[in-house]
Amino acid sequence: MDLELRQLRCLVAIVDEGTFTDAALALGVSQAAVSRTLASLEQALGVRLLRRTSRSVTPTSTGLRVVAHARRVLGEVDDLVLDATLGHAHLRIGYAWSALGRHTLPFQRRWSRAHPETDLHLVRVNSATSGLGEGACDLAVVRRPLGDRRFESAIVGLERRLCAMASDDPLARRRSVRLADLAGRTLLVDRRTGTTTADLWPPDCRPVTEDVHDVDDWLTVIATGRSVGMTAESTANQYPRPGVVYRPVRDGEPIAVRLAWWKDDPHPATQAVLELLTALYREP
Repeated sequence: MDLELRQLRCLVAIVDEGTFTDAALALGVSQAAVSRTLASLEQALGVRLLRRTSRSVTPTSTGLRVVAHARRVLGEVDDLVLDATLGHAHLRIGYAWSALGRHTLPFQRRWSRAHPETDLHLVRVNSATSGLGEGACDLAVVRRPLGDRRFESAIVGLERRLCAMASDDPLARRRSVRLADLAGRTLLVDRRTGTTTADLWPPDCRPVTEDVHDVDDWLTVIATGRSVGMTAESTANQYPRPGVVYRPVRDGEPIAVRLAWWKDDPHPATQAVLELLTALYREP
């Protein structure tokens, strides 16, 4: 079965305008063309969509469902056309757990002042590519290397590695911790997007790990005192949580913050974003 967009537009126009005559005017075609198009749609679907009298046109129960679907399909098509033709007027930057930490708001404000012609949107997508591979964004902030050759990336800055723990944890009384302090603990990790694995520790003193898939779940479990977590400094900036404290890990290597983009189709604003983010991370 092959349906055409013109058939769906015709059906919606008839329902919205109330008559075949008014639908024809709205679509810029003849009334006979409207009748033929609707008939072809009903024939393709094998159902009656409209009840017609000399005074009114109303959808059948099936017609109501088809009209609702048709509106969604036509709306998505319109969005597709806008994205393809005007996409460069919008810039979507994806991130998994945290965007840019303390640099997030300065980045948004400086971008809007310097590039008012390009609307900026930050999008949280908890995937290995922060939404880039899924088509949810044009650029992505990632905190571990992407092995996919379809993407390019560049390091824009470094962030401290922090340990997250319950506020009544004995380690919370310290100003900082070491990796060895966590060796006997249960460590919550996100294997898809996280920056921490048990490989940070020597093989003979690694913590037990448990999987988690979202920053809110991660924080909720840590607040109970049952587990601890390790994350980039930006998480502490973006997700302060009652009952959870963050402490620097003195011997933990800093985490590289990368901007990633499609190698064969970079957004025109990529270089400008790179320059602004690099400048922000260099600021004290």
